[in-house]
Amino acid sequence: MCLTTDLYKYSIPVGASHDLSLQNVTLIVYDVLGREIATLVNKEKPAGKYAVEFNSHSRESGNLTSGVYFYRLQYSNFSQSRKMIILK
Repeated sequence: MCLTTDLYKYSIPVGASHDLSLQNVTLIVYDVLGREIATLVNKEKPAGKYAVEFNSHSRESGNLTSGVYFYRLQYSNFSQSRKMIILK
């Protein structure tokens, strides 16, 4: 499963030089009871578009069963949660 998102909060000026702002980004997967299943991203990243691969058989997430899960993306003052369904 691949999760993609845009982390554009502002435009980056083009010119001879510019400052590159970094933001701490977290992307965490939860089960329906709100228990943290996996932390997919927890680091500073510049604005841009990213794809994160989520392996439901990884050592970190364990062997997830079919069901409903949620992921939360947070950066700067932004937070967004979405539902995902895993079918095996």
